Amino acid sequence: MGPSVTSQELKGLRLLVDLYLLRRLPPLEANVGKRLVKSSKLYLRDSGLVHALLGLRTLEDLLAHPVVGRSYEGFVVENLLQVLPEGGEAYFYRTRAGAEVDLVLLLPGGRLWAVEVKRSLDPRPSRGFHEALKDLKPQEAFVIYPGGETFPVGGGSLRRSPWGDDGAALEEVSARPRVSRPGSIRPHCPCW
Repeated sequence: MGPSVTSQELKGLRLLVDLYLLRRLPPLEANVGKRLVKSSKLYLRDSGLVHALLGLRTLEDLLAHPVVGRSYEGFVVENLLQVLPEGGEAYFYRTRAGAEVDLVLLLPGGRLWAVEVKRSLDPRPSRGFHEALKDLKPQEAFVIYPGGETFPVGGGSLRRSPWGDDGAALEEVSARPRVSRPGSIRPHCPCW
């Protein structure tokens, strides 16, 4: 949160987080010797609610609206976090120089996954994402998009995955059964 947020607005945001309407995703505080962005990312947890508040009644309305990419990102993040194994942690990573990962998952056993979310059917990871991968050195890296194929992107462990595949992969990571956390809200939106 920047200095322009008033104390009343901050109280309102905290209330929305407490009511499980807003997700606060903290920054990963990695020791990479770079200047990191330290403010949290905020997502409305139910993308259908976002669309209703904006008056987006059809898929065409949504696709024509500038919120479409951010809405899709929030939808994917929320659904991946629903299947995050117990003990897993979620962050985002961004440096002031522009290296960025939408979602960093620290899984039980110390495994690190980097997830980039793209709404495009032909997504290309940004230079900032590749820079972030060099900084973080994750065991797995994914670009999640709404397409139907899974295939490597640019060599290495980076994979482009259709929405859905990585949630299943996360469920397999933990040997323990998934524990449902209070406030687990699955976004209900026919648009995705």
